[in-house]
Amino acid sequence: MKFNSDTEAAKSLLEFYKNLKYETAKVIVGQEDVIDKLLISLFTQNHALLIGVPGLAKTLLITTISQILGLTFNRIQFTPDLMPSDILGTEILDEHKNFHFIKGPIFANIILADEINRTPPKTQSALLEAMQEREVSIAGNTFQLDHPFFVLATQNPIEQEGTYPLPEAQLDRFMFSIWLDYPTINEEIEIVKRTTFVDMPTVNNIIDKETLLEYQKLVRKINVPDHVYEFAVQITAKTRPVYSDSHPMAKEYVAWGGGPRSSQFMILGAKCHALLSGKFAPDNEDVKAVADSVFRHRLVLNYRAEAEGINTIDIIHEIIKDIEKNNFKK
Repeated sequence: MKFNSDTEAAKSLLEFYKNLKYETAKVIVGQEDVIDKLLISLFTQNHALLIGVPGLAKTLLITTISQILGLTFNRIQFTPDLMPSDILGTEILDEHKNFHFIKGPIFANIILADEINRTPPKTQSALLEAMQEREVSIAGNTFQLDHPFFVLATQNPIEQEGTYPLPEAQLDRFMFSIWLDYPTINEEIEIVKRTTFVDMPTVNNIIDKETLLEYQKLVRKINVPDHVYEFAVQITAKTRPVYSDSHPMAKEYVAWGGGPRSSQFMILGAKCHALLSGKFAPDNEDVKAVADSVFRHRLVLNYRAEAEGINTIDIIHEIIKDIEKNNFKK
């Protein structure tokens, strides 16, 4: 669908957002913040990593969203014996001695990389070029991936048996790291009711690819006030212990701070969060709304942080509180 103006597109996006929430609620109980973060990743043309113990409906959530969006979808089950060619594809020799490329499951709009940390780093890295460049190189040939292209990966907590840490370079490609908590008692009662009945609810496709691409363009067009840019960059800068004016908690507990992608993703996330909130320009509150998910997988903490039970979210909240206090004094 083509829109006559950005205002019309923004109103249409809000209506779609409400309809998507209605459709997902047919199948998914709760998890509203998780759904919001997945949508923000999608509309900003980025990827998301979902972390949680088995049984929290990570796979069901992603499958449901793909059905609502009506895009091509492939699920890749990551296992210890998975090879890069199982993801990207491979060349075969026919009876006429000609090589033909057989596309792998990476060639779809939405990729569910299920339990991505159960496969060794060699295979994990096969996703890197696809995630960053939206293309795949095989035997000297480059193949473009269709747009939109969206990798949703699920990961079990690293303490679980049989898992491999994701390489830092690959972690940085994910816009958000989204933590799924256990449901509340009331939510779990509702989940059990729905999943032990005769018929499972179904969802409807409520958007076409052209409209989705227009929404992605709209997010990029949103103007950002200078003070919001400064707020996002200040947060990132204060996570870096090498700077003299970095936050005391960063100097004490952080081995490596956030890179420039942290600031970029906070601004992109803030743009989309503002639109989904009915605003035409983001403010500092929109940056704060996405900061936790941006930094959760980007800060490398030292052993002291682990020993004292300090986590990334604690540090980010203290940094934001300190910046807001100093800006208020000005």
